Amino acid sequence: MSEPPLPLSDVRVVELGQLLAGPFCGQLLGDFGADVIKVEDPGRGDPMREWGREKPHGKSLWWPVVARNKRSVTCDLRTPEGQDLVRRLVAGADVLLENFRPGTLERWGLSPESLWEVNPRLVVTRVTGFGQSGPYSPRAGYGSIGEAMGGLRHVTGDPDAPPARTGISIGDSLAATFACVGTLVALHHRDRTGRGQVVDSAIYEAVLAMMESLLPEWEVAGYQRERTGTTLPNVAPSNVYPTADGEMVLVAANQDTVFARLATVMERPDLATDPRYATHGARGQNAEELDGLIARWTATVPADDLLARLEAGGVPAGRIYQAKDMLADPHFAARQSVVRLAHPDFGELPMQNVFPRLSATPGRVRAVGPALGEHTDEVYRDLLGLDDAELARLRGAGIV
Repeated sequence: MSEPPLPLSDVRVVELGQLLAGPFCGQLLGDFGADVIKVEDPGRGDPMREWGREKPHGKSLWWPVVARNKRSVTCDLRTPEGQDLVRRLVAGADVLLENFRPGTLERWGLSPESLWEVNPRLVVTRVTGFGQSGPYSPRAGYGSIGEAMGGLRHVTGDPDAPPARTGISIGDSLAATFACVGTLVALHHRDRTGRGQVVDSAIYEAVLAMMESLLPEWEVAGYQRERTGTTLPNVAPSNVYPTADGEMVLVAANQDTVFARLATVMERPDLATDPRYATHGARGQNAEELDGLIARWTATVPADDLLARLEAGGVPAGRIYQAKDMLADPHFAARQSVVRLAHPDFGELPMQNVFPRLSATPGRVRAVGPALGEHTDEVYRDLLGLDDAELARLRGAGIV
């Protein structure tokens, strides 16, 4: 049975960015079939090739994921000939994706305006720390700074400790995700009007977009959100609880009807009518006391038994998963949430599948991240018509 068509197979992306904020956008587009041509420095490549704590065979385990479904070509963007190669690639592309500091493309003679002279239909997607305008735009922007200024760091972690990191590069990934959404919107507009535009995705704004009602809570109600650790203020019970065999289980039973079901599972139906816990507001006011009561009960039940009882009683609950749990979980397996691909160094390599799922045209992981310059000859021959002699000259001059 043949694979279904990929929905973005008619979209070509020239990716100039590096590290994560830009390339994750390219990964998302490539997951749904876009031909993502990743342009890298000759001899060095994207620094992401070296990232990650664990490096079997001296190679990054991060790179095969963030560069999956892409083709790698080399090109020195700081040289006139390298810049000309990009212009020629852009002439047949739909999207140029970059995450350099504002003004960098302009210094290289690759401003959106100059590229539109070559291809007026081009969408130029730009991911930065602070955006393309405003007094902070020239600053170097990293995900951690965007998370801090966007409001996420202040509300993350334990209230008795300094602001915490979430454990992943969420600021970069959010900016890339918004960049992907903006790119798809701009392509839709382009198809109707024939004109491309700039997609301006800033890390701090992508984080700010996730901050729910934080701003009006402060200005209208005078309430400043703070770090609350594992709990959600005034919403109970919704916390992590211990089990008899030393595991931790998250239970979310804050809705009145669901709390009544939890009380039944606990064999404490009286809790559902106790004035301290009978309503959402009352449980929020007495959350600490209620959490203690629930924790004393869960601590007497092994995790598997606890989860079985809660599921049977219609109470949302789940383990705190680690990678080993995801790889062993039958639900993950049934939905193919994890895929395995052949890698030249690592053998069979597991990674997350493509999300969201489309019923008619789902995305697909077709290849792990490529070797540096793996597709240089292929792309420059097929798309630009360069012959062996010209490729050899460019390679000898350090242009590719």
